[in-house]
Amino acid sequence: MFGKSKTKAWKHLENVYKHFSETQMKDLFASDAHRAEKYTLQLENILVDFSKNRIDENVMSALYDLARERGIKEKISEMFSGKKINTTENRAALHIALRNRSDKPIYVDGRDVMPQINATLEKMKNFSEAIRLGIFTGYTGKKLTNIVNIGIGGSDLGPCMVTSALRHYWAKDIRCYFISNIDGTSCAEVLNKIDPETTLFIVASKTFTTIETLTNAKTCRKWLVDALGEHAVAKHFIALSTNKEEVAKFGINTDNMFEFWDFVGGRYSLWSAIGMIIAIAIGYKNFERMLEGAYAMDTHFQNSDLEHNIPVNLALLGIWYNNFYNIHRYAVIPYDQYLQYLPAYLQQLDMESNGKSVSLDNKYVDYATGPVLFGGAGTNVQHSFFQLIHQGTEIVPVDFIIPAISHNEIGAHQQILIANVLAQGEALMLGKTEEEVNEEMEAAAKSKAEINRLKKYRSFSGNRPSTTIVCKKIDPYNLGMLIAMYEHKVFVQGKIWNINSFDQFGVEYSKKLTLKILPELQGTVTNNSHDSSTSSLIKHIKNIRK
Repeated sequence: MFGKSKTKAWKHLENVYKHFSETQMKDLFASDAHRAEKYTLQLENILVDFSKNRIDENVMSALYDLARERGIKEKISEMFSGKKINTTENRAALHIALRNRSDKPIYVDGRDVMPQINATLEKMKNFSEAIRLGIFTGYTGKKLTNIVNIGIGGSDLGPCMVTSALRHYWAKDIRCYFISNIDGTSCAEVLNKIDPETTLFIVASKTFTTIETLTNAKTCRKWLVDALGEHAVAKHFIALSTNKEEVAKFGINTDNMFEFWDFVGGRYSLWSAIGMIIAIAIGYKNFERMLEGAYAMDTHFQNSDLEHNIPVNLALLGIWYNNFYNIHRYAVIPYDQYLQYLPAYLQQLDMESNGKSVSLDNKYVDYATGPVLFGGAGTNVQHSFFQLIHQGTEIVPVDFIIPAISHNEIGAHQQILIANVLAQGEALMLGKTEEEVNEEMEAAAKSKAEINRLKKYRSFSGNRPSTTIVCKKIDPYNLGMLIAMYEHKVFVQGKIWNINSFDQFGVEYSKKLTLKILPELQGTVTNNSHDSSTSSLIKHIKNIRK
């Protein structure tokens, strides 16, 4: 698509970059009193200010031309229509159908998928409410108040992030736990905190064969059976799966198996039955509000023109930095403790989706695709990696996320938190020159010798980009909008890079090698096909474990 065979819009952007790249944002603000207004978009309670980015009208115009050239509006329509845009797996990518709140049918292979989606959601509603009300009880008749989600990847990161983000909405007697890592510590730490009589295990595995999930599930099953007996399994385990035979073999009542579909990838599945723990924790009405928020963003994404489309604008900013400034990293910093797991969730969404090196034309690409994404909760991270963001040699574009209102308005906490996030964006953009440091230190009566010694250390280059996303409050509706916004941003970038954002063969390859190495560690087979390093490590670890 580009690289060795650059398109017209791509070549134009390269020319725009040459003339613009050294432009200072503070000069752009000084010359345009309406800059903030010009580069701010709002959808209901979510406002996105991207004015503190290295852009002007010419840059954005050229980026919109690229989006038009890549047919982004048409590609959005293809996804919403159920076209099989996951070409390597010959599947649709219809996570948007999971939160379709209209009566509009969505077709895959000529069949409307909405009836089966709505039936599963209704089943989720009935079951989650039965747990919350104590109608569905454990084997000894006690209410199930400890809910343990056993999954990995999208079956863990999404539900874990959302339940944490919406902690304020949990039922008072419900406690949520997550087991994902195959490390036995993950199981042990949860099992040490809970009571078998009041625990419900949710096993989330589409195939019911995922080695990490099934190993953890079997450990939890043994723990339960040792405490309550074999017959307790059906009252304390449910499955989110499509493999009815394996679910039944495990001892789970298949009436308590909740399905999801091939047209929903793991990292997009929290809207489906994978969100069962969310529905139990916050109540189905709040789960439904989250779907409604996502649907509002879906509608905006589908119907807005490029210039006023929030996910499209965020995607184009990422393209601008990744492919023209050659900045291949990106940070997301939520200033809300409840959102502490959002960066980890977005890591999977972004890096698993667009960490690809082969185009949809079946050719190796010669341009950068997905960036490295990292982050953490502010203000904590201001005291870890923000030193590099402010003064390091590497530029890191940042998304700041801040709710205007906290669920816990205590004293001046929220005002101080907001002051911090706004100060970070301003400091990154403005920087501080050596002359400004000189004046500041002179005013503090510092000696000339001390000023000369320290002024370089205390100066900041500035001109470092950030986007500030403000929402009224982190409630189910606004969280749904926020997650969908990032999903669509990633989709647009994948389409511009001409890659498939919906497969994950890189993840699957290492899983196969794991199954090859495991029997060797267990001493049941000997295999000489490994490289010398791997063979040596296997031998060394086996010797230690003897």
